[in-house]
Amino acid sequence: MITVVIGFLNEIKYELGVVEKELLAAVKFPDPLMSEAATHLVSAGGKRLRPAFCLLGGKFYQFDLDKLLPLAVALELIHMATLIHDDVVDSSATRRGIPTIKARWGNRISTHLGDYMFGKSLVLISQYQNPLITAVLADTSVRMSEGEIVQIATSFNTNQTLRDYFYRINRKTALLISASCKLGAVACGAPEPIRQALHRFGHYIGMAFQITDDILDMTAKQLKLGKPIGGDLHQGIITLPAIYALHHSPARERLKQIITNRNKSDADVQEAITLIARCGGMDYAYKVAEKYIAKAKDELNDLPEVQIKKALRTMADFVGTRNF
Repeated sequence: MITVVIGFLNEIKYELGVVEKELLAAVKFPDPLMSEAATHLVSAGGKRLRPAFCLLGGKFYQFDLDKLLPLAVALELIHMATLIHDDVVDSSATRRGIPTIKARWGNRISTHLGDYMFGKSLVLISQYQNPLITAVLADTSVRMSEGEIVQIATSFNTNQTLRDYFYRINRKTALLISASCKLGAVACGAPEPIRQALHRFGHYIGMAFQITDDILDMTAKQLKLGKPIGGDLHQGIITLPAIYALHHSPARERLKQIITNRNKSDADVQEAITLIARCGGMDYAYKVAEKYIAKAKDELNDLPEVQIKKALRTMADFVGTRNF
């Protein structure tokens, strides 16, 4: 079960606890096998950032937990569905330090469980009469899939540009975080200026979050990250540190050779990480993430002066300094 250890989430600790209970209830199957598999993933925990962003967004205008609860649970279910499907595509053995659904129950259970969670999110979203909520989440889901397809199609392609990378991570990550921030306010009836400021804040935070995630894939300790280090390089996924190194490293030809090798060893991956770090690839990526975080903080100036605003500012700092 999730333990709220990130300080800024203490502001919504009670509400997140309610979301967690509803999340567990949402994945209960009549079939014991599917119920066990679904509960396995939920109980593995996670930061629950998407429900948190939804709740925090709602705090800016006439907060009502009952209005936000189905949305907050649906957002996490959408996120979890993508994780399950990602683990099938990537043949991932661990996530959050425990075996994946794919590793324990195989591809068929994983695929159907991911579909179930996405379908369950639709049931929850259908409770809302506001067409904007369904429209935003429908569009976001389509574009998230586009991002994943582009990632698969461009794997091992070392000719990718910064624009290609930003297009991909916006769809993979930033869109759902941005939607979470905005729709929390929408569900509570917030006026358009609040919605748009939260939408922009979420976009910038989402971009920074994925960039730091890509850095951590090369630099974090495996026990802390909960999955093998260098997974992106193994799969030929070209992230921001690697793109920088492919243009600036004196050993760029060797780096290109490693990245395009579909049968690279762990030693090859470690060599690539060393080459990327040596030419400043991680430092460059951190600077880009910091710029997005600064933009996110600027958006807070357009939001009402309420106590929860401090939590969003702290959350922005966390994204830039996290190690998991």
